[in-house]
Amino acid sequence: MAALAQAAATAALKPSLKTRAARSRTVQVHAVASVEQSAAAGVKSSDDPLMLRALRGEAVERPPVWMMRQAGRYMKVYQELCKKHTTFRERSENVDVAVEVSLQPWRAFQPDGVILFSDILTFLPGVNIPFDITAGKGPIIADPIRTMEQVKKMTPLDPESVTPFVGEALRRLRAEVGNASTVLGFVGAPFTLATYIVEGGMSKNYIQIKKLMFTQPEVLHALLQNLADAVVTYIKYQYDNGAQVVQIFDSWAAQLSPQDFDVFCAPYIRYIIQEAKKSCPDLPIILYISNSGALVERMAACQPDIISLCHTVDMKEGIQRGGTQFAYQGNMDSGVLFGSHEMIEQRVRETAKAAKDMGVRHIMNLGHGIMQGTPEENAAHFFKVAKELRYADL
Repeated sequence: MAALAQAAATAALKPSLKTRAARSRTVQVHAVASVEQSAAAGVKSSDDPLMLRALRGEAVERPPVWMMRQAGRYMKVYQELCKKHTTFRERSENVDVAVEVSLQPWRAFQPDGVILFSDILTFLPGVNIPFDITAGKGPIIADPIRTMEQVKKMTPLDPESVTPFVGEALRRLRAEVGNASTVLGFVGAPFTLATYIVEGGMSKNYIQIKKLMFTQPEVLHALLQNLADAVVTYIKYQYDNGAQVVQIFDSWAAQLSPQDFDVFCAPYIRYIIQEAKKSCPDLPIILYISNSGALVERMAACQPDIISLCHTVDMKEGIQRGGTQFAYQGNMDSGVLFGSHEMIEQRVRETAKAAKDMGVRHIMNLGHGIMQGTPEENAAHFFKVAKELRYADL
């Protein structure tokens, strides 16, 4: 573990590009390749979802579009469903309900990505960390982990035994949308998961995890490694059950200084991506960090396939800093969706044009999840404008 932390502190931040060859499999197989390689090979698979074709570097007429948190509280149909299914865990861990919620924005807006309705903490009972999610308080972990003895009580993850509803929901989503959209799975990064586990829930100042970080770093590293191993297993499980792209959320990593990110975040993200690629070499992996304007180069050094830029960094500057060998996602400020239709159209076009001008593969998205209270008609307009874009007109 000490070696991993030391490697993180000294690792170079210049990314290198690795191309993966496609392999056939029963669910869906596609390699992420560079624009140049795809063009040279003459690859064209017009029946595949737009997002996968765009990520491979094939010629597409517009960027694919989806929206973080596109299923949820801003939609009236979701609000009605919540009256019957009153807890988040019921909605996310009941296959029928989770599939229904996942498909609500698909039916309303036809996005190019349909993401599983779930939570980053869902698998925690499988590593012997019980939790609950309560209205108004969010995640609650009654027995926060702050000692090595507690870390040693964690168990290896067997997703099929503890989260079979996730696999079933992904299979049903694939059957429902076919090749009309790409099915996305997602996971939490170890540091973000650890913040909930150590703090016991949500936190404003992250006092407990930072206390652990600077007084007992060996305990935190052991926890992070256990979580990283579980996340690798969970990614493979989602892939095997139909996820065509997986996004890693490190929501709270920007709460760390860059030098601490290098020790407590980066090595575990890199480890997850490297290990997942051994089993799922053709799976595109997105890395997203909230408020990550200071961390773009460090995100690139983690070697995801797609860097999801938040709205705190200019699109062109972010691409310059991360490197044009990556695909990019984002990064319109979600607050724009409270504005006029004209403003939404302007920002969508500006975002897509900036990515086009930099010559990178791009997925249109927000820089953060859509906010509660966003007018549903404005979300609809965002998707309409994005789907009517044409690269030739930008």
